[in-house]
Amino acid sequence: MSAGTVFKYGDDVDTDVIIPARYLASSDPAALAAHCMEDIDPGFAGAVRPGDIIVGGRNFGCGSSREHAPLAIKASGVSCVIAATFARIFFRNAINIGLAIVECPEAAAAIRAGDRVSVDTDGGVITDHTTGGTFRAEPFPPFMREIIEYGGLVNRTRAKLNGVIG
Repeated sequence: MSAGTVFKYGDDVDTDVIIPARYLASSDPAALAAHCMEDIDPGFAGAVRPGDIIVGGRNFGCGSSREHAPLAIKASGVSCVIAATFARIFFRNAINIGLAIVECPEAAAAIRAGDRVSVDTDGGVITDHTTGGTFRAEPFPPFMREIIEYGGLVNRTRAKLNGVIG
């Protein structure tokens, strides 16, 4: 379950505005988080709190295939990204690093910046507590829930190899 305040962006938010290329020399999550979204929302890094949620439009995460983009979002404390659609490579990278992402065009259109929202990724339910709106999304399949739960594909694989999970 994710819950927090919404930061809302439009369509075609590309990886260059999620984490500008000038910061790609670092792979330190804290350094990336300090510059997350700064070219589209200069106040984001100072305002985001653990658990907060990003809502985007169509094609969120388009652009280059860098893992830095979802890593910067996750390291900033964002618990989930909801979008109408995601760029496929961003979708894959986000899951691989353990960032919960949910496609739901209806929620992406209706939810506003500043709304308080919770996301039940197991059940596929998005609730806007500010407006009372409820939206249905496709829940994660079990293997993807494990990847998110363990904080990414590498951590899940380690847990599996160490016999922590079957």
